[in-house]
Amino acid sequence: MAYQLLWAPWRLRYVKGDRTEKECIFCAAARPGDDAARLVLLRGERCFAMLNRYPYNSGHLMVSPYRHVASIEDLDSDEALELMTMTQRALRALRAAYQPAGANLGVNEGEIAGAGFAGHVHLHVVPRWAADSNFMAVVGDTRVLPQALEDSYATLRERLAQPS
Repeated sequence: MAYQLLWAPWRLRYVKGDRTEKECIFCAAARPGDDAARLVLLRGERCFAMLNRYPYNSGHLMVSPYRHVASIEDLDSDEALELMTMTQRALRALRAAYQPAGANLGVNEGEIAGAGFAGHVHLHVVPRWAADSNFMAVVGDTRVLPQALEDSYATLRERLAQPS
């Protein structure tokens, strides 16, 4: 029997745990600079949205405050409001760009809750489709992403550039 290979070399660094970030990825992305290289899609006054470099699905993004705080309860009222309004805007862009059947929204506070960067609160926005959780997730502990990260960035950046 011939086997087909699923080639996703960009995930190896994540799977092996060889994460070499020396600083908080959100603090690094919050600084002005090369937004495309940092996958920053949208900047507001207090918060920003960026693609997840290790996405669960195409279009998986995160909304975070610029300020390095660990919990939603540490946000001031203006940050909390902008976090939610930016999440709404991101959802509209995802729906327009990808037509998902649904979405998961979530905040993992603390390492025990699954936060990869527990010190900087962020809200995950993951578009979902009926067929996105096939056998690969169960058998191979692998996700199949139909779009390259760079293409997801270009698609969402274009949608988020439009007035909401």
